[in-house]
Amino acid sequence: MTKDFEGKVAMVTGGTSGIGRESAIAFAKAGAKVVVAGRRDAEGAETAELIRSAGGNSLFVKTDVAKANEVEALVKKTVETFGRLDVAFNNAGIEGVWVPIISQTEKDFDRTMEVNVKGVWLCLRYEIRQMLKQGGGGAIVNMSSIAGLMGSAGSAAYGASKHAVIGLTKAAALETAKNRIRVNAVCPAVVETPMGERLFGAPEMKKYALSLHPLGRFGAPAEIASAVLWMCSDGAAFMTGHSLVLDGGFLAGPNPPS
Repeated sequence: MTKDFEGKVAMVTGGTSGIGRESAIAFAKAGAKVVVAGRRDAEGAETAELIRSAGGNSLFVKTDVAKANEVEALVKKTVETFGRLDVAFNNAGIEGVWVPIISQTEKDFDRTMEVNVKGVWLCLRYEIRQMLKQGGGGAIVNMSSIAGLMGSAGSAAYGASKHAVIGLTKAAALETAKNRIRVNAVCPAVVETPMGERLFGAPEMKKYALSLHPLGRFGAPAEIASAVLWMCSDGAAFMTGHSLVLDGGFLAGPNPPS
């Protein structure tokens, strides 16, 4: 792997497992110093250790992205430890409870929006402030989903939150373009992660979900990580305000279950 991020500092939220962990390790292998954020101490420390075992330099900071003081402290700790912030992957998110709107509780709706939307907004707020303080320049990727580009019965709160992430991404991109800060979003379909297993792990549900992916399989965390790294690299220097779809053909057209 080329060292595209040599001398740069990357921050990954939701880095305790799945896409976040894979991305954090990939950034380190590409030369970056990596700050891993998440709510679970043991898993976060494990990600940081995996990075160090691979020869990288890493730090875990326990963070709930829905809390402003914790996000502010995360960015501050990043700068105190490594001197700056060049790249951020705002990956932290939850699926919430997938039920019809009439059955969804206000508490669950609020928590889904708090983590998936407010959490991204808070990360953008403090990441952009730091990048501007450094004189501008930087790359940010937000985790959305194909659920941010389509409707799906039974997942209204999750879908609404991922639509909102795309809106935040476009606004942030426009606000920071003149300062050479690029902001994009990534929109995967089902990926083989703990969240994917919770939602689609049951045999009949898995069979149905697979039938919606023309490639006949779910995505791998490493495939999403690879795209995120490219979006943050100089190779994507003319890309901002965009939502990159990685869906195995899901959105290409009608693909009714066989």
